[in-house]
Amino acid sequence: MVAAEGGPATGPTVLRMLLGAQLRRLREAKGVTREGAGWEIRSSESKISRMELGRVGFKERDVADLLTFYGVTAVQEREALLKLARDANSPGWWHRYGDVLPGWFQSYLGLEAAAALIRSYEVQFVPGLLQTPEYARSVVLLGHRGAAVDEVDRRVELRMQRQQVLDRADPPQLWAVIDEAALRRPIGGPQVMHGQLTALIEATRSSHVRLQIIPFDAGGHAAAGGAFTILRFGDDDLPDIVYIEQLTSALYLDKREDLDYYAAAMERLCVEATPPEQTPEVLTRLRDELYPQ
Repeated sequence: MVAAEGGPATGPTVLRMLLGAQLRRLREAKGVTREGAGWEIRSSESKISRMELGRVGFKERDVADLLTFYGVTAVQEREALLKLARDANSPGWWHRYGDVLPGWFQSYLGLEAAAALIRSYEVQFVPGLLQTPEYARSVVLLGHRGAAVDEVDRRVELRMQRQQVLDRADPPQLWAVIDEAALRRPIGGPQVMHGQLTALIEATRSSHVRLQIIPFDAGGHAAAGGAFTILRFGDDDLPDIVYIEQLTSALYLDKREDLDYYAAAMERLCVEATPPEQTPEVLTRLRDELYPQ
């Protein structure tokens, strides 16, 4: 299946993944090995593997040669796939923030922008998609204390720009589980935290946002290893992806056993957390007890 022309939810990261998946199916249907396909485009087996996973850009000539090799001769089908290759090489909106944006996080922004469902567990911070500007600035300063004011402003602006994914006509479903510790940690001070918890209460009123809190009295729980995000896409050709952020890099997991493990952990977290309908009450109590105005 050739992907339809993209709207605001479509980004170059996901277009590369879609094209890669389609090239893989064409190759397998012809019984061609990755090594054989790599030879055809004067490249290697590892290059074909990276292309099929959507982890590199596409040269239009390489795609055209592969389509010929795989026996794709219909003009309309070839042109659709070649257009997909061209579109996949277009920079995303975040490209203009390249001066403050590490390459490993650019990939995540592309996935986040195209996801139909975003499920996350946060233990240290409020999820980035739900942070207020004041809270986001305080988080940025934790990791960039010596940065110039302009750089900090750019980083906060980038985070606010990300949040527009929730305001578009076809927003993803966001289902976040937040550890109570993240809400008790006074990042930015009481006034910033009061505003942040108020914003979270407002977010619970959105039909496409679901929040749950893991209370302290839950004790140990399924995600003791740390924060993670599971991204699900609206196209059956794309597998779920688990994203785990580290200090200077990130992990992107798409193997079935990894996905099953993290999906099970997320399900247990949702059971151990307070029910979503109780979240506004929990947030209001924490805000008024910890950060009264």
